[in-house]
Amino acid sequence: MVDYTGTFRAAVVQAEPVWLNADATIDKSIALIEEAAGAGAQLIAFPETFIPGYPWWLWLDSPAAGFAFLGRYHENSITLDGPRFERLTAAACANAITVVAGYSERSGGSLYMGQALISAQGALVHARRKLKPTHVERTVFGEGDGSDLVVHRTPLGRVGALCCWEHLQPLTKYALFSQHEQVHVAAWPSFSVYRGAAHALGPEVNTAASQMYAVEGQVFVLAPCATVGDAAIEMFCDTPVKEQLLQRGGGFARIFGPDGRSLAEPLSEDAEGILYADIDLSAIALAKAAADPVGHYARPDVTRLLLDTTPRRPVEDSAVDFVESPEPQSSVEAMTAED
Repeated sequence: MVDYTGTFRAAVVQAEPVWLNADATIDKSIALIEEAAGAGAQLIAFPETFIPGYPWWLWLDSPAAGFAFLGRYHENSITLDGPRFERLTAAACANAITVVAGYSERSGGSLYMGQALISAQGALVHARRKLKPTHVERTVFGEGDGSDLVVHRTPLGRVGALCCWEHLQPLTKYALFSQHEQVHVAAWPSFSVYRGAAHALGPEVNTAASQMYAVEGQVFVLAPCATVGDAAIEMFCDTPVKEQLLQRGGGFARIFGPDGRSLAEPLSEDAEGILYADIDLSAIALAKAAADPVGHYARPDVTRLLLDTTPRRPVEDSAVDFVESPEPQSSVEAMTAED
């Protein structure tokens, strides 16, 4: 049963992280959580890998050159059972606000592009990993699996999340639409790399991707987006060429309604702040009356999605209890038993 009633205030972050410093970025995240809760928001959404910042060096030089950053990035990536993540859950609880965090997750020796849905009571509802890191991201991050394509029922509605160019994957989007998603967090890093040379990476295309997600799925889309400031340029750009490749600004946070309408006045691309919008779930029913992609507007006799949400882990424990075998029978005894 899907309930299309209820209202709440949503908050979307546009800010620069404290680059490669998890603790300081968590301090900043908590301040933003407190600010949003103070403004009456019941949900706040953060950009992709906001903790400890998006690894922009990947787009600026060779993989070998990135080794200078990798150790520090690994150390400042967070674990879900560690004290850094506990600070986020405690902040959600203390401020009675649902948080959708974006971070680099460290699991053993591997890193993943993670998002976590944290309840207003400070409980981890779900943690997901980007299903397929994009292009050069694959030199640092591992992949998620089908268990990461899940929409969760919360007191605010049915909430799902994806990162960046997952919004250009039609089947991935349809997997969430099929679970009657109502509120979607579309997390982005910033639209500031290769500007003027790679249109597909720019704000026009990617803002449109967030907007089209809202229209295609008839969902509210909260699209947080980080910014690139002087601190990022100083850290990642040690040559004039790199300063041309990575530009300041790039913040294009947005909030869209289920009809694609913009619900919040955008900030300038170099400004930090929070966008707010009042979400009324009843608007979804009206939007779906025209075109529900997994309901009356679908043609399952022609096209269908095969979705496997089984977790795929490198090690599966297949140990079984040892059962002692009976003593072997002689051939005569065996024939007698059969008779």
